[in-house]
Amino acid sequence: MSGRGGPVRMTGAPGQRPVSFGPSARRLLARMGPDAARLGVVLVLAVASVVLTVLVPKLLGDATDYVVRAAFLGEPLDRGGLRRTLLLVVAICVASALGSFLQGLLLNRVVQRTVFRLRADVEAKVHRLPLSHVDATPRGELLSRVTNDIDNISQSLQQTVSQALVSALTVVGVVVMMFTIDVRLALLALVAVPLTLVVVALIAKRSQPLFAGQWRETGALNAQIEEAFSGHDVVTAFGRREEVRAAFAAKNAELYTAGSGAQFLSGTIMPATMLIGNLVYVAIAVVGATLVTSGSITIGGVQAFVQYSRQFTQPLAQLGSMANLLQSGVASAERVFEVLDAPEVSPDPVDGPRPSGPGRIEFQHVSFRYAPERPLIEDLSFVAEPGSTVAIVGPTGAGKTTLVNLLLRFYELDAGRILLDGVDIAAMSRRDLRSRAAIVLQDTWLFEGTIAQNIAYPRPSATPEEVREAARAASVDAVVATLPEGYETLVDDDAGRISAGEKQLVTIARAHLARPQVLVLDEATSSVDTRTERLVQQAMAALRRDRTSLVIAHRLSTVRDADLILVMEAGRVVEQGRHAELVAAGGAYARLHEAQFAGAAAEVD
Repeated sequence: MSGRGGPVRMTGAPGQRPVSFGPSARRLLARMGPDAARLGVVLVLAVASVVLTVLVPKLLGDATDYVVRAAFLGEPLDRGGLRRTLLLVVAICVASALGSFLQGLLLNRVVQRTVFRLRADVEAKVHRLPLSHVDATPRGELLSRVTNDIDNISQSLQQTVSQALVSALTVVGVVVMMFTIDVRLALLALVAVPLTLVVVALIAKRSQPLFAGQWRETGALNAQIEEAFSGHDVVTAFGRREEVRAAFAAKNAELYTAGSGAQFLSGTIMPATMLIGNLVYVAIAVVGATLVTSGSITIGGVQAFVQYSRQFTQPLAQLGSMANLLQSGVASAERVFEVLDAPEVSPDPVDGPRPSGPGRIEFQHVSFRYAPERPLIEDLSFVAEPGSTVAIVGPTGAGKTTLVNLLLRFYELDAGRILLDGVDIAAMSRRDLRSRAAIVLQDTWLFEGTIAQNIAYPRPSATPEEVREAARAASVDAVVATLPEGYETLVDDDAGRISAGEKQLVTIARAHLARPQVLVLDEATSSVDTRTERLVQQAMAALRRDRTSLVIAHRLSTVRDADLILVMEAGRVVEQGRHAELVAAGGAYARLHEAQFAGAAAEVD
């Protein structure tokens, strides 16, 4: 039921739109809101762990001073004080490690729950997207957003949130401890902060568009792979494998270029921040030694400060190194948010009317166009009486399949109304409307599972006897009887164990089991052989009995017995009547009939 000329695709050329790093990052973090209580516990544990960790260098400095005073100043060694200090250090390290473990465990649960909700929201959103939006987006691109991008978000959050929290708290705690030891050295250490921020900002500004391009190219590559695999038989039959390989290589090269550029630029953050940290470390060591010689600070104090300088520069470097993960995650988050922000189908009315009639369909002055500048259906009106069969014929592009899209509200009208038993379908809920209809498409689709499960798809609660009854009505029972596993035979959309015609019979059985008031047959015999066509026609005749049926047909031989034939050209009904009347009229239908008859005669000759 694909449309044409839908809206602009979600994906665009690299650099086409700015990457909103800040808003997307804040929006992603805001999705953790439902786990605020757990995050509060995580924060408390992180603060406690960092506080304990930053006490260790100070305590070790005190232990060093015990030894220095005894060794160089002749004071007696306070063994009890030294022992208590060292035992306290051990206890603090154990408690800090335990706090870090619990914090990581809780945060992991928060991240996984956040991604679980995000994935569920995206899946639910996809079902609310209008068909026009799905038609305009390559399937592989949409799948990449739902799978690859969400997985990347999960990994980014898992690897960065905990570390970023601990690193930020460590920087604050270390700065406080530095100022308690010596203000001058603390101010010297703080020089690293603005330098690091400037370096990270400059590199991130250039690498973030590359990360966005990397995930854009990932989606494009997935779309190309999905298309090639879905059309593998066609590719092989026409000998186009080399061209497909070349197209893949080109897309893969574009992804490599974008990915390697992003990783290279972001990878320079860590070395740059470590260089800044090492320079500050050397400066602290030199200035600290000078202060010791002047008696302004003890050796233990310098030792503690040197350790603090390492604790200070290390989290800064870690924060810088996480920039690539954060940028990659935010780039994926923006792609996912584009799906979540896409326009949805209009909401269904609350307590909408539910028609109770036998299935009378009326099109009243219907107009529709896929693209604003290209009219397709203009002022179309016709009536399908209850229990009748209305055939719709015409050349390709005349708007035949579009009528089905409009009847089932896959697309909304531009003007006019469609009535089902006197009720405007726009006032009905889509679920109620579609529950009254069944559709058999030209392109059949079987889900992975057994034949019985595929037939019972519209009514999973159907009994085995009801499934067999629908199969017998669709002339598929005899086919199933030849299979070793019978109705338990496993099939999928490839359905290698059954032919295309047999797949069509299964879909007809599926429609039969749905017990619809309205039946839509869209070119249901166009891809089957003559023998199978007769079976399909018999099955469809049984299915149409006592139902209002719309039959979109290319082969006019399949609609000879229709109660009404609508001949469409350029979105308009140019003729309507029964087969014999239209042939006798010598108009558009007669020309179509003559063309097909002449073609069939030529084939016989």
